[in-house]
Amino acid sequence: MPNATVFAAELAWPDYDARVRDGAVPILLPIGSMEQHGHHMPMHVDVLLPVEFSRRVAEQVGALVAPPFTYGYKSHQKSGGGNHLPGTTSLDGATLVAALRDVIKEFARHGVRRICLMNGHFENSWFIVEGIDLALRELRWDGIAEMKIVVLSYWDFVDPATIERLYPDGFTGWALEHGGVLETSLMLALHPHLVALERAVDHPPAVFPPYDVYPPRPDWTPPSGTLSSPRQASKEKGEILLEVCTTGIVQALCTEFPAAAHT
Repeated sequence: MPNATVFAAELAWPDYDARVRDGAVPILLPIGSMEQHGHHMPMHVDVLLPVEFSRRVAEQVGALVAPPFTYGYKSHQKSGGGNHLPGTTSLDGATLVAALRDVIKEFARHGVRRICLMNGHFENSWFIVEGIDLALRELRWDGIAEMKIVVLSYWDFVDPATIERLYPDGFTGWALEHGGVLETSLMLALHPHLVALERAVDHPPAVFPPYDVYPPRPDWTPPSGTLSSPRQASKEKGEILLEVCTTGIVQALCTEFPAAAHT
């Protein structure tokens, strides 16, 4: 069946047009980055994970998944190891904002009126908001005022009970989870062939002073590029995270997009 896919770019244009032109079908837009994730994982983790969450959610709420943003804003030292590390390939904030603004406006031109931006890279957050704000402002100038956009990061749906279950020895916070248990577990559950856990570097969580320095000081970042140890990651933990986050995101979108319903 030509319409069996949830990926918008896999549809022929008449089929896509028929799905979105009346504004009822939400578009899910994954936003990631190309960023180092230690010695044990590839550099497109922040793309693979939001794309997969988008796919799973789209199947339940009747949405379409747009092609992802594969480059994101610059890696911060205290949350991604830093933009100085080899392989990390980033956009200036203004570039990301402008691209997001343009894509949102294009979807609105197609007839889309409900969009969810599925973030997979912590540092993208404020630039996503700016891109949305500019797009909505310009769309209002064109007489389009009925747009609704939801922004979320999948890790925000991990509830305290799940955190306690996954981190029995204590949780150091999402910022230091770069390349750690969360992302590694999800990758083990989804793309185990891309994870070389035997290459993971086991080290204590990174410790940073309560200020930033620019240019960044490379000696502040652990040599591995990860900010905490991924050694306690497992496929089983990844499957728990997949269930908890997908369920939470589906509930959020069914609340914000009332016509969206479980299938």
